[in-house]
Amino acid sequence: MTAQVHERLIYEGEETSMSFCPPIPRDNPRIVERSPEERGREDSILFSTACWRGYLGTWEIKDDKFLLVDLAGRLGIKGDEPIFASWFCGVLRIPVGEVLHYVHMGFGSVYEEEVHVKIEKGIVVGKREIDNRGKEFDEILLSLQNLPGWENDFEHDDDFS
Repeated sequence: MTAQVHERLIYEGEETSMSFCPPIPRDNPRIVERSPEERGREDSILFSTACWRGYLGTWEIKDDKFLLVDLAGRLGIKGDEPIFASWFCGVLRIPVGEVLHYVHMGFGSVYEEEVHVKIEKGIVVGKREIDNRGKEFDEILLSLQNLPGWENDFEHDDDFS
């Protein structure tokens, strides 16, 4: 698997990204499959091995709520209002700084720092900052931990206060 394009995130008023791809509820009536005509000539990365999901989400954390703001690619959102991500429970990994260790699989690359934000039913319940500088990393383990479905399962997830 190729390294994956990050989902966009608006966090603390700043545009950044997530080394993670939250699930999209396909049964939500506001989330629609877009036809090739509706997609137009969007960025080709959305239809490459760097985006196996075929779409790119823009998310926001606002007033301690996790919101889906926009979708590009094969999926779209009806209307202009964000969708409250009440379906999501897990940990978001927000990269900060330069890449320390590039992994050519999933979201496995390691950055200088990470912010982990724990979400339960769309509500922020915890946050922690991790400094990765000076640490040793096992590329095989990083690759395995970042396969689809495992990319938000981090060591010490239960340690949030």
